[in-house]
Amino acid sequence: MNERYLSVNQVAELLGTTVRFPRRLVEERRITYVKFGRHVRIPESAVRAFIAANTVQPRRRGSAVRGVAA
Repeated sequence: MNERYLSVNQVAELLGTTVRFPRRLVEERRITYVKFGRHVRIPESAVRAFIAANTVQPRRRGSAVRGVAA
């Protein structure tokens, strides 16, 4: 069990957001989390998976559909 569990504050710092954002992710169940009593912890792997799932790759030039502005 070498998984690192992060607090909501740590996740916010890692993502460069306010604390409200990871709290909303937990409330909406958009990220995996663990409850230890009243404490919420988010596995580091879940943060990495969230980032990977929401990463948008840039379009290559010239791959836009004809007639539609990019």
